[in-house]
Amino acid sequence: MAKKIMVVDDSNAIRQSLVFTLKNAGYDAIEASNGAVALNLMKQCSVGLFISDVNMPEMDGITLLKKIKEDVSYKHTPVIMLTTESSMDMIESAKQAGAKAWIIKPFQPEQLIDAVKKLFVN
Repeated sequence: MAKKIMVVDDSNAIRQSLVFTLKNAGYDAIEASNGAVALNLMKQCSVGLFISDVNMPEMDGITLLKKIKEDVSYKHTPVIMLTTESSMDMIESAKQAGAKAWIIKPFQPEQLIDAVKKLFVN
């Protein structure tokens, strides 16, 4: 069975690129256009890892991260933040909220897959 990853980003092009990269590496990926959509989807299916942008409409990635960690079912599920944000304050805020990795866009697909392999919980 494929390992399911939720990709959360308001950019359709970024989501498609991430899904393509993940599927080529043998993972199953589902998409959400923002944090609010992600919260609804995670109630419908089991996800083993999240990859989230920070700056999104309706619900940003840091708020989503906090809500994921509040959910008993997902408390220990790793979250990778994938964003153009490079502010040390933002990175520290995400780490304190429970982010396991911070990747800055643009990124190399290998960099993302390496992080996923290190963090994925089946």
